[in-house]
Amino acid sequence: MSDLNLYLYVGAFLFVCGVICMATKRNGIGVLMGVELVLNGANVNFVAFSRYSELKLDGQVFAVFVIVLAAAEAAVALAIALNFYNNHLTIDVDRGNKLKG
Repeated sequence: MSDLNLYLYVGAFLFVCGVICMATKRNGIGVLMGVELVLNGANVNFVAFSRYSELKLDGQVFAVFVIVLAAAEAAVALAIALNFYNNHLTIDVDRGNKLKG
C-alpha cells in the first residue's frame, strides 16, 4: 500500500466523522465541529494529491484557501449562534425552524 493511500484513508475517515457529527448532533456547536472535520478531511486530500501527484497541483494553496474560508465561516456561525442563544436561551438546531425574518 502506498503512502498516498494512507493519506486518502485518513482524509476519508475525517470526512466521514464530520458527516456523522453533522447528522447526529443537535447542538449548533457540534454541527460546526462536524463542518470543520469535513473541511480538514478535504485539506488532507488536497495536500496528499499535491505531494504525490505527477502534475504537481497546488494543493497547499487550496488548503490555505479552505482554512481561511473555514475561519470566516466559524466566525459568522458563532456570531449567529450567540445571537440565537441570547434570544432563545438554547442553541438547539431544531428550534431554528421558528425563526421568521
